[in-house]
Amino acid sequence: MNASPVPQPSPAAPAGPRDGRRLRVLAAMSGGVDSAVAAARAAEAGHDVTGVHLALSANPQSFRTGARGCCTIEDSRDARRAADVIGIPFYVWDLADRFRQDVVEDFVAEYAAGRTPNPCLRCNEKIKFAALLDKALALGFDAVCTGHYATVVLREDGSRELHRATDMAKDQSYVLGVLDERQLAHAMFPLGDTRTTKDEIRAEAEARGLAVAKKPDSHDICFIADGDTQGFLSRHLGTSDGDILDEDGSKVGTHTGAYGYTIGQRKGLRLGVPAPDGKPRYVLDISPVDNTVTVGPSEALDVTALTGIKPRWCGTPPTGPGTYTAQLRAHGGETEVSAEFADGELRVAFAEPVRGVAPGQAIVLYDGSRVVGSATIATTERARPAVPSSS
Repeated sequence: MNASPVPQPSPAAPAGPRDGRRLRVLAAMSGGVDSAVAAARAAEAGHDVTGVHLALSANPQSFRTGARGCCTIEDSRDARRAADVIGIPFYVWDLADRFRQDVVEDFVAEYAAGRTPNPCLRCNEKIKFAALLDKALALGFDAVCTGHYATVVLREDGSRELHRATDMAKDQSYVLGVLDERQLAHAMFPLGDTRTTKDEIRAEAEARGLAVAKKPDSHDICFIADGDTQGFLSRHLGTSDGDILDEDGSKVGTHTGAYGYTIGQRKGLRLGVPAPDGKPRYVLDISPVDNTVTVGPSEALDVTALTGIKPRWCGTPPTGPGTYTAQLRAHGGETEVSAEFADGELRVAFAEPVRGVAPGQAIVLYDGSRVVGSATIATTERARPAVPSSS
């Protein structure tokens, strides 16, 4: 059965749980410009807004380096100053232990198992729209407001759907694909339904007197402030010398930890033996069991199908096979797929082979602009089998 037609947003179906009522809104304020403007817009819309900064690190740095990291003391102070300018109450909530357990430790464990996780999805699922939302509802708040670029559409039957942001260039629906309908009913994304560039958001922040107007964006994993993911993993997992093999099983190099590689990686392999055809080689497989990394030609990366586990549906789960588009990384494009949810697994076939797909990543399905749901990639099938592996 094909996916249902996409309902279009309308004035009667604004972003978030707004239906004309004055809501008690908890605005998650990271200390950046997006969340500050989102909180200001929610307050300007007439809602009773309280700002909260999440302390996610047990040992926050006093100052960030460039645009790396977040959740520092500096960020907390920036968020507080923004709340003061907006004129809303402000608090700091300590969720460091929960973040360490659900996001950081999960990240390390996934890499140790040879998978490539996305910590932003896990944070949205476990922290911002689970721990934070649950606490907000227990305190009597109606909604959690964030600076994500996405849109919640209210249907005539009262159900809600998650859609891409109006501006595709800033769309962040991929990292929100883990939200279920209950969470969407209490989510508010004031930036998602407006066609404004980031420069215009900064101009709006400046016009509102928000000092974060010119603050640089954070593009890195927030708990790896220096951007050195391999160094972070080495500190947590240690080093373990192993072999880099070609498709025939011949040794072509060595490494100090299989966890430091990702499927499709080309740079940093430091191979001692060149390929017979002289062409670049890419990581095809990571085996934590025997601590080996297998490399081969780019065409061996072509993936034709995959199986996803731990599905999360942004509404009613689909029934029967359907045709969708899929996004495989936060800043990636869409690709046409056929998919079916059966026996607790999501089975996906690609219309055209894709590359750079690895176990542990998230696949998010779309029906037009609507986010259908997401799943964690467990296994992949390749057009050209490389070596016996779990990927």
